[in-house]
Amino acid sequence: MQTNFTLAQLADPNIAEADKILRACVHCGFCTATCPTYVLDGNELDSPRGRIYLIKDMLEHDRPASADVALHVDRCLSCLACMTTCPSGVHYMHLVDQARDRIERTYRRPALERLLRATLAWLMPYPQRFRLALLAALPAKPFAPLAEALGLERLAAMLRLAPWRAPSRPLASQIFPAVGERKGRVALLAGCVNDVLSPEINAAAIAVLTRNGVEVVVADGAGCCGSLVHHMGREHEALAQARANIDAWTALEDLDAIVITTSGCGTTVKDYGFMLRTDPAYADKASRVSALAKDIAEYLATLPLKPAQDVAGLVVAYHSACSLQHGQRVIRQPKELLAKLGFTVKDVPEGHLCCGSAGTYNILQPDYARRLRARKVGTIERLRPDVIAAGNIGCITQISAGTELPAVHTVELIDWATGGSCPPRLQELRPRLAAHP
Repeated sequence: MQTNFTLAQLADPNIAEADKILRACVHCGFCTATCPTYVLDGNELDSPRGRIYLIKDMLEHDRPASADVALHVDRCLSCLACMTTCPSGVHYMHLVDQARDRIERTYRRPALERLLRATLAWLMPYPQRFRLALLAALPAKPFAPLAEALGLERLAAMLRLAPWRAPSRPLASQIFPAVGERKGRVALLAGCVNDVLSPEINAAAIAVLTRNGVEVVVADGAGCCGSLVHHMGREHEALAQARANIDAWTALEDLDAIVITTSGCGTTVKDYGFMLRTDPAYADKASRVSALAKDIAEYLATLPLKPAQDVAGLVVAYHSACSLQHGQRVIRQPKELLAKLGFTVKDVPEGHLCCGSAGTYNILQPDYARRLRARKVGTIERLRPDVIAAGNIGCITQISAGTELPAVHTVELIDWATGGSCPPRLQELRPRLAAHP
C-alpha cells in the first residue's frame, strides 16, 4: 500500500510504525474471510481492510477522528484473526491500537457513551471497585429484560453478564511455596476481573504449579495489565498500569516466568516491550518482562505433568480464545495437555471466529457480541461435549451466558486431572461428573 506521510510526520515513532504497517498491506482481502464483523454483515468498512483505509486517511491527513472512523473502529473486536490470515504480515494490532488512542483524544462521543466508558475504566481494572459493582448488580439482574425493553441495551448486557453468585475478594500479594523440592519460581498475574469473577482459576493454577515444585509469587503492587483501558484508547492509563506491573515484577528475583491465566492479559503483557519502546526509563525493563510472560498452558507444557486420576470419557470442547491463538500463537499446548491427561478433546468448528467477548466489547457493542455468541454456542453445542474449556475469563463469561453447558478454564481441568479437586462448575452443573475423584 502506498503512503504519503511527510518527513515531519514520520519523525513521530508512532506514525513511522503506522507507515511500516500500512506499506505491508497488499489489498488482498484474505483478512475479510476471518473477520467476525465482516462475516456477520459483509460491510467492507467493518473488515480489517476497510478499517485500514479509514485509519490511513485519518493519519495521513493528521485530522481528528470522524464519527465514521469511530463507528467502524469501535466495532473491531481486536480478535486479531486477520493477523493470522494475512500473508503479508500486516501488524494490524498496533495500527488499530494507535487509531483508538487518536479517537479517544480527538473525537467527542455522546455524553452517555462517555459516561459509560469512563465508568468501565474506573471500575473494571480495580478489583475492589469491581467487586462492589457486582454486588450492586445482584439484585438488579432480574431487571435486565426491562432495561433492554427500554432501549438500555448496554445496561442489559452488563446485568446479564454479571454472575448470580456473590463476587470473591481479590487475591492478596503473597508467596505460595512449592511442595517438596523447589524446581522453579514464577510470578502469577492475579488480574482484576479474573480473580473477582472466578477465583477458582487462579487457585487451580497455584495448586498445579506448587504440586509440581514451582513456587508462586503474587507480587505486591501488580494489578490490572492495562488491556481493558488500552482497548478503549485510554493509553495514558494503560501505560501507567503497565509500568506498575513492571516495577512489581522487576523487584522479584530468580523468576523463571510471569505466568498469566487470562489470555487477553497475556497478549498485552507480551506487548509491553513495544508499548514502552520509547520510554527510556522502562524500555529495557518492559522488554525483559515481555520475554518472561507465559500463558499458564504454555508454561505447564514445560513441566512433566502426569495424570493422577481417571477422567477418561469426559468430552471437552476446546474454545481457543482469540487472544491465545491469534494474539500469542499458543495453539497446540492447551489441547495437547488435555489429551495427554486423558480428556477427549474436540476442536470447535469455526474456531478462528471470536465469541464476542473481547474485553468490554460485549458491553459496548451488545448486538454484535450477542450474534457472535449465538454463532459460537451453536457450533459448540453441536459437538455434544460434557464441558467447554477456554483459557480466558472473558470467553468463559461470554459463552456461559448463552448455554447451559459448563464452561471452565483449561487449567481447572489440568489441575483436576493431576490430583486437584473437581472444578466447581462441573459439580454444580453436571452432578454425574462429581462421581469422579
